[in-house]
Amino acid sequence: MKFRATVAYDGTNFCGFQYQSNVRSVQGVLEDALATTCGQRVRVVGAGRTDAGVHAKGQVIAFDVNWRHAPGVLLKALNAVLPEDVSIWDMMLADEAFHPRFSARSRRYEYNVVLTDVRNPLAARYAWLVRQPIDVTRMNQAAQSLLGEHDFAAFGTAPQGEVTVRFVTRALWHQVWDRWTTLVFEIEANAFLFRMVRRIVKMLVRVGQGQLSVDDVTGILASRDIRRVKGLAPACGLCLVNVSY
Repeated sequence: MKFRATVAYDGTNFCGFQYQSNVRSVQGVLEDALATTCGQRVRVVGAGRTDAGVHAKGQVIAFDVNWRHAPGVLLKALNAVLPEDVSIWDMMLADEAFHPRFSARSRRYEYNVVLTDVRNPLAARYAWLVRQPIDVTRMNQAAQSLLGEHDFAAFGTAPQGEVTVRFVTRALWHQVWDRWTTLVFEIEANAFLFRMVRRIVKMLVRVGQGQLSVDDVTGILASRDIRRVKGLAPACGLCLVNVSY
């Protein structure tokens, strides 16, 4: 039977989602848990190949396995053997044609930036710590130029093939006040390039700090030159929050 599940994980101690030999991956941990629970080596397929250090609370996986009990029983059995930094949140039977990656209509990521003038060890695991001041209005103005269908070659490389055109339906910063000020960037698209979100966040933060103008963002996008974006936002601030089908 084919099963579909939603998975959450803290990506800090993983090399990424995709299996790699001799290093710890989310896919590898899930496959080990299935082998322990079901007595079978099963291949797990994910909706997004999150990079090393990137988190998820809406990763979708699918796998085929011989299992005689209800999906809820399998969910509990897997969570009982999974490590503390991975959890399965739901489990259901899936149609044989379902593919987590190719059946997806869109993916949504969030990126957290914490504004602080001092080191903040409580936030550093899940956010990029950035010194104030930063202009959120300018960042949102610049983000609007990313909406729609564009060639995003300036922000990443294709996971497969050479096509770098993507359709972005949402790109928005909003501010949250708690113990410290957090800026949350939401971005949704039909698909993403390798490290695309982290390059976009890095560029938009530079806009907010006055290092780039809103017009510079339009020029960088049109250039399709990956050398125009200097550096990456840290992986720790990024989370895959939802995959839509």
